[in-house]
Amino acid sequence: MSRFWSRLTHDLKPYVPGEQPRMADLVKLNTNESPLGPSPRALEAIRGEAADTLRLYPDPQATALREALAAYHQVRPEQVFVGNGSDEVLAHAFAALLKHDAPLLFPDITYSFYPVYCRLFGIAYETVPLDQALQIRVADYRRPAGALIIPNPNAPTGSALSRAEIATLLQQHPDIPVVIDEAYVDFGGETAIPLVASHPNLLVVQTMSKSRALAGLRVGYAIGDADLIEALTRVKDSFNSYPLGRPAQAGAIASLQDEAWFQQSRARVIEGRERLNRGLVKLGFEVLPSAANFVFARHPTHQGGALATALRQRAVIVRHFAAPRISDYLRITVGTDAQTDRLLSALSDIASSLR
Repeated sequence: MSRFWSRLTHDLKPYVPGEQPRMADLVKLNTNESPLGPSPRALEAIRGEAADTLRLYPDPQATALREALAAYHQVRPEQVFVGNGSDEVLAHAFAALLKHDAPLLFPDITYSFYPVYCRLFGIAYETVPLDQALQIRVADYRRPAGALIIPNPNAPTGSALSRAEIATLLQQHPDIPVVIDEAYVDFGGETAIPLVASHPNLLVVQTMSKSRALAGLRVGYAIGDADLIEALTRVKDSFNSYPLGRPAQAGAIASLQDEAWFQQSRARVIEGRERLNRGLVKLGFEVLPSAANFVFARHPTHQGGALATALRQRAVIVRHFAAPRISDYLRITVGTDAQTDRLLSALSDIASSLR
């Protein structure tokens, strides 16, 4: 470690994102990217920004995009915040809203970057265990807290809470910030955005990376009371006043305008998820109910790590977490039908060889 590093840097244990391997004939099912391309209208809009105007800074307020998002979600533009993917939006939320004297609460099995952000921003936190079925129980959050962040659907489990359950959570905690992280909500969850109107402490965070297949564009956003949005904007403008470039803003707006593509795309992913579920169950896997574009599954007689290694040897990459309670599970992205067939064939082959 460098002697020139700050004490903060020495103490950080950075988040490790899903691997982006370069292998021939690879079936990549480890980072929950869409198996389908973005809206053609979005691609056209992005190409249209490859012009002389790139020498000019983008709109720092992303006004047109915020207005488009406000119209789409039936809120006001001042209730919308945008940033470089939902990860950056969440980082600003951690700094702006989630640091208090009492601890921040979130599930014990969830995104591993939540504890990373807490260490980065010096936030005291406590984790709340999932139940035996690996589900979030709202009743378990009925305890003192400075703030809450709940992923819905959760990751890596894929399990979702209903909007009514989120409303109960808000009723239990009316005086602290509550952030609902909805990266995967379009694949079968219920968004909490309609609750924003009656709950000034609620911030809902979404992304265009998953259901709109724009992971490479890096567009995320938050919707909440204007007071919460102002807090995020203060942090953003203290850090980076121009977070979204011209192509990102134009592509995101065009994606919102192509509702037919969006609905067709998400329906195909949901259909692919159910097809993947059926195939895994047929092979003897236990699959958690998922409202995301991935499934979380384990085999009762095979270790998760061994399965992930054997799949990799067959050029199929899935995500494995060597963590307590979930070390035998694999998180598998919904791919194309051809990718799913390759995965299931490989798992069948592996099971035979292990027997």
